[in-house]
Amino acid sequence: MSIRIVVADDHEIVRVGYAGLLATQADFTVVGTAPDGAEAVRVCREQLPDVVLMDVRMPVMDGIRATARLQGPDAPRVLVLTTFDLDEYVYDALTAGASGFLLKDVTAERLFDAVRVVAAGEALLAPAITRRLIAEFARQRPRTGPAHTALDALTPRETDVLRLLAQGLSNPELAVRLHVGEETVKTHVSRILSKLGLRDRTQAVVMAYETGLVVPGVG
Repeated sequence: MSIRIVVADDHEIVRVGYAGLLATQADFTVVGTAPDGAEAVRVCREQLPDVVLMDVRMPVMDGIRATARLQGPDAPRVLVLTTFDLDEYVYDALTAGASGFLLKDVTAERLFDAVRVVAAGEALLAPAITRRLIAEFARQRPRTGPAHTALDALTPRETDVLRLLAQGLSNPELAVRLHVGEETVKTHVSRILSKLGLRDRTQAVVMAYETGLVVPGVG
């Protein structure tokens, strides 16, 4: 099935460029574009895309607010577009529900792969830079108050898995560390996401830092 995509960016040349590039792929269909966050929300609710490429700094409504507005059972996956690899707004977008981020100078093949990854329900966590960004801004924003009580719903094993997820381990790496098969790892991750009400691994990593389960630079 074709992956339905919306591109949101306030710079027309960027918006049109990405849309044209994505349209070259047989399994992609660009169903709309938007010059600001408010229009992105409107277009998404009308076109029901699978993936949104979302710029952060846009007029009327920025990409962070737009990402938060789009959250829900049938929400599209959001890939945040940014010019800088350590942009504090990107961390805000991840906490708002984005599934990952891309630098605007990304190669075409990397862009295509990223869209397919998040459309398949995975989080764009592979680049070490994503983990570095999450850790950096978790460090800059000290946790206040007690850890999220939702973590109490996890078993000790699931808590261990979440802690390792936050270190950026992939499923194969988790399997080796835990001495179990990859299918068992997938089951653990699925149960963690379900119990915490999260959509993907990126949100799980953010929660691990936000709740203090994982402390940047420790462990």
